[in-house]
Amino acid sequence: MRICSLLPSATEILYALGLGDSVVGVTHECDFPPEAAKKPALIRPRVDAHAAAGEIDRQVSELVARGESIYAVDAELLWSLEPDLIVTQDLCHVCAASPDDLATALTRLSKNPRILTLTPHSLADVWNDIRKAGDATQRRREAQALAITLEQKVAAIEAKAAHAKTRPRVLCLEWLDPYYVGGHWVPEMVAKAGGEDVLGRAGEPSFRVSGEQIAASDAEIIVVMPCGYNVKRTVAEYGTASFPDGYMNLPAVRGRHIFAVDANGYFSRPGPRLAEGVALLAHLFHPDLFPAALQIGSVQRL
Repeated sequence: MRICSLLPSATEILYALGLGDSVVGVTHECDFPPEAAKKPALIRPRVDAHAAAGEIDRQVSELVARGESIYAVDAELLWSLEPDLIVTQDLCHVCAASPDDLATALTRLSKNPRILTLTPHSLADVWNDIRKAGDATQRRREAQALAITLEQKVAAIEAKAAHAKTRPRVLCLEWLDPYYVGGHWVPEMVAKAGGEDVLGRAGEPSFRVSGEQIAASDAEIIVVMPCGYNVKRTVAEYGTASFPDGYMNLPAVRGRHIFAVDANGYFSRPGPRLAEGVALLAHLFHPDLFPAALQIGSVQRL
């Protein structure tokens, strides 16, 4: 089977199911596992991904206002790869290529590949998407085993976190200019790790918030997780960001409980590593209950 993956989380799922050799095309952002980055990139962004957060937001807003796609699909390369299966998503047209981005390119293919579209809104949806990928690739047993392992890991963390004496108020910033808070599975991850997400809405998209809302959040812990950023870039972006009046009075700021995390690895992408993201949060919220060392480079105190 020849598979093209149009989103990084799907690429991670396919590799986790032992299908790395079957993946013949990926996106420009597919960097995990590292060998995935060596595959041909079918997708390129139409915005400057290296620009500052505010400039990226401006470019995206302009494209959306004109009704144009944020991504371009290399139709010639897709045609040459002759995929049997294409995995795409219909969740966030800003974060990854969608069926709309793919539609024109598909008209040039001599044969019609199967299309698997993933639209997760919760951790359970992500684990079920792993099962769907297994069904579509004759890896049902492997997918079921992986999904159960991830479910059990998160359940064990949730059960242990339930013994915590307090549940800190947590603010998850998914973008810094303008301000956005994490949505979909992120508030659920916070809850399972033993915290209370003060602004996010579980199962719903991330959304823009005002400086006044941030200042009034009374957040005790702030997790900075700009979508698509690693820790190094998050630290740099935070260092140049401006914050609202009252921000310095938040308990999280006064107590230096502000953390930059690897959003790409553990929060933005709905794949297997979300379970590790829950473990990371549990350590930040309750280090007495979860003292285990974290992956190097996964988090940095700001």
